[in-house]
Amino acid sequence: MPPSAAPALADVTASDAALRRFLHGLPGVDAVGLDARAAALGTRSIKTTAKAYAIDLAISMIDLTTLEGADTAGKVRSLCAKGRNPDPSDRTAPSPAAVCVYPDMVPVAREALAGSGVLVASVATAFPAGRAPLEVKLADVRAAVAAGADEIDMVIDRGAFLSGRYLKVFEEIAAVRENCARVSGGAARLKVIFENGELATYDNVRRASWLAMLAGADFIKTSTGKVAVNATPSNTLVMLEAVRDFRDATGHQVGVKPAGGIRTTKDAVKYLVMVNETLGDDWLSPHWFRFGASGLLNDLLMQRQKLSSGRYSGPDYVTVD
Repeated sequence: MPPSAAPALADVTASDAALRRFLHGLPGVDAVGLDARAAALGTRSIKTTAKAYAIDLAISMIDLTTLEGADTAGKVRSLCAKGRNPDPSDRTAPSPAAVCVYPDMVPVAREALAGSGVLVASVATAFPAGRAPLEVKLADVRAAVAAGADEIDMVIDRGAFLSGRYLKVFEEIAAVRENCARVSGGAARLKVIFENGELATYDNVRRASWLAMLAGADFIKTSTGKVAVNATPSNTLVMLEAVRDFRDATGHQVGVKPAGGIRTTKDAVKYLVMVNETLGDDWLSPHWFRFGASGLLNDLLMQRQKLSSGRYSGPDYVTVD
């Protein structure tokens, strides 16, 4: 648990029974009302000057990602080159926040991004299913951190969560957080992935959000991008409300990362409006909000070019990932 959360919630994680009482005592989610609010926020429009700002902000919030079994060092270097210089024809285009790769590709990404300011993120804990013994998951984390990962994206044990073994999930997240520490000092930031499509209900998403934050998550993340249902405006809104309420209760701020299915500038703007309306300016930075959506970058770059030149360049304007 983050130190700042301890005074207010010290007894919540004392036992499995106490944690269950707390999580099931959270206010239930009004699914109809939540969906209606998410839909309403999605209808907001913004003017041209605000759109230009929103596009650059969204680009700066992207975790540019390649997580395929066929990943090669060359593919990772190519993605990192795009991260360093997203638009070769316009050097004013901002860089994304991070490049996210598997642990064995962290050294490649680290070398390719050196001096750029773009962070190296790595999935770990037997991503995406998370089906491995804890000692294997922790070894995965330690290897990524030792190789130079600035951030770790872990997956929770959904089987344990869905069967009500909340303390097991809490202890695993806390153990991963401990293993994010670097020998040289400091620690990699920890993003905790829920896989909302498998949690089934908004109440479960809210419970998972609080559970991860109590265990020390720096970010909470919707999805791996590997299942049918990933980030949606509604399940992301549940998480935004959770981090807002958690900061009100503890004074500790936690970031949010929707991932999977966010492909267009219009989608990204909807999410930014939702963040602004729910959380305010405090979360409108790459330090507190990210998009796990590599395909989104190309559309943002094309829309950016259209705003500056008045012409829509088309898909051949950007590189193919």
